[in-house]
Amino acid sequence: MKMLYMDTREDMPYRPTKPTTVEELKLCAARIRLQLLELCTKEVIHIGGDLSIADVMTVLWLYQMKYDPSNPKWEKRDRFVLSKGHASAVTSFAQAMRGCFPAEAVIRDYAKDGKSFSMHSCALNNRFVEASTGSLGHGFPIACGMAAGLRLKKNDTSRVYVLMGDGEQAEGSVWEAAMNAAHYKLGNLAAIIDCNGFEADGRIDELTAINDLGDKYRAFGWNVCEFDGNDIGEIKYRFDRLPPPRSEKPTALICRTVKGKGVPFMENEPKWHAGKITPEQFKECEDLLLREWRKP
Repeated sequence: MKMLYMDTREDMPYRPTKPTTVEELKLCAARIRLQLLELCTKEVIHIGGDLSIADVMTVLWLYQMKYDPSNPKWEKRDRFVLSKGHASAVTSFAQAMRGCFPAEAVIRDYAKDGKSFSMHSCALNNRFVEASTGSLGHGFPIACGMAAGLRLKKNDTSRVYVLMGDGEQAEGSVWEAAMNAAHYKLGNLAAIIDCNGFEADGRIDELTAINDLGDKYRAFGWNVCEFDGNDIGEIKYRFDRLPPPRSEKPTALICRTVKGKGVPFMENEPKWHAGKITPEQFKECEDLLLREWRKP
């Protein structure tokens, strides 16, 4: 079965160069979901968590971040660290839509030895990755170090974004980093937490009992925003209202999401933490997502 890459579809408008409206961003999120599902016919990927955070990643990479794909080491750029390292596929497709590389390359090369797109983000073979990640709880401290480094360089315009999962909050290094960021007044750090309620082994509330994350981050001295992480308009609203990077309190963006969002047979199903789908399932998903996108 031959599939079309989303950037060449004739039944969806071409992506805007710089999407600014909610409708444009919704279109981009639909493209990214379909690219994820196409990749999922070829490789086992962490599809549930990729889909849950796809809307946030769309708004972050295509609207929010200050970033020049032609100069990924530009000193004035915003930084992104994927502490939830297994969400490498959705990160790569968001970067592709930003112009870092073709989406076709991600689908062709993902998880291939020596190629740029691995099951967990790797800075050794991908110049658009700020730090190699995979072991949960490690990316957040790295992001704190980057934010502190920007302070030392007197850079008060750039921000560091770090994406974590809710299951990842059980790692002790997360809370050491949270305490450190507040103590050193790293208002240029924004922690995005994908709260889809599940980890690989099942429901979070049955396994790690992290309870109210917002209260925990507030107790550690953070600004906290809690919102629907699958509502493009709400995500854009929250990003628009982040304190400036020169502020003194880091911000936790607690995103309430649905694991497997957009694919009914995957939603809130722990077995879709990682997996592969058939071409027939892809067609079913494609039809559902296109119908959803066309709704007024």
